[in-house]
Amino acid sequence: MPADHGGLPHPIPPSPEVLTAEAQAGTAGAPGARGRIGSVALVIGGIVSLQFGASVAVLLFPRAGALGVVTLRLVVASLVLLLVCRPKVRGHTRGDWATVLAFGVALAGMNSLFYEAIDRIPLGAAVTLEFLGPLILSVATSRRLLSLVWAALALGGVVLLGHEGFDGLNLTGAAFALAAGGLWAAYILLSARTGQRFPQADGLALAMTVGALLSLPLGIVSAGSALLNPVTLGLGAAVALMSSVLPYTLELLALRKLPASGFAVMMSLEPAAAATAGFLVLHQALGWAEVLAIGLVVIASVGAVRSAGAGSH
Repeated sequence: MPADHGGLPHPIPPSPEVLTAEAQAGTAGAPGARGRIGSVALVIGGIVSLQFGASVAVLLFPRAGALGVVTLRLVVASLVLLLVCRPKVRGHTRGDWATVLAFGVALAGMNSLFYEAIDRIPLGAAVTLEFLGPLILSVATSRRLLSLVWAALALGGVVLLGHEGFDGLNLTGAAFALAAGGLWAAYILLSARTGQRFPQADGLALAMTVGALLSLPLGIVSAGSALLNPVTLGLGAAVALMSSVLPYTLELLALRKLPASGFAVMMSLEPAAAATAGFLVLHQALGWAEVLAIGLVVIASVGAVRSAGAGSH
């Protein structure tokens, strides 16, 4: 990073998207302690749901393959959101639709790449590599030196958590995970912009529909008639609810009160949640290193939220 005249490093200026998101949060009034706790609870709930949904998806791969599961997940999620939200398609500007389209592309790409990754490498290692995207975003958009400390602490926990999983790692799977991380960072910014432009979860419903339409041809080519199997459909619906509908809705609502930089660092809980889900669903044991890593990322996340709250006053 560049240094200022005092020789101390300073963050790269935040992007226009992050400035807009934080300005929007500021105009709504600085949230109090209860508001911050509520936003944190939304994020944690989304993280837990997402990672347990990913574990169920791994069990479904033998039936429909990675791309087939992505298609089931996005199609079912889009149908549920369209029925619940009933978003209006009229009265939106060209910029609104451009944001929704970009958000939909990011959703389809992020999910497809991540599922291709966990089809080749362990869930904890995949999430660890994918997390590098939000981590870089948190550092690049933060305007406070203390945020770099929390990001560094989270990175230490992420590296420790994934250490054993990196031995003999499939390079193709690792590349998919890293690419998914780049789209995860884009998702954070686009989710914030979508939440500003559309009421409730209307923008999410429209973006999810775009993602479903993009993934549908790939899923049909990959899985074919397996997508119509009743058991596969039922498990796919469960994955959709756990991995798309619930976490994306909770995160979109949370981003209306949390700045994007703080939210990105809170995503350091993802590898910890993945390790826990892997232990409970996929029977992957946790060692002392994993437990220590979970402690590090929790501390980093709490510190990031407190810093975000202090910066809003």
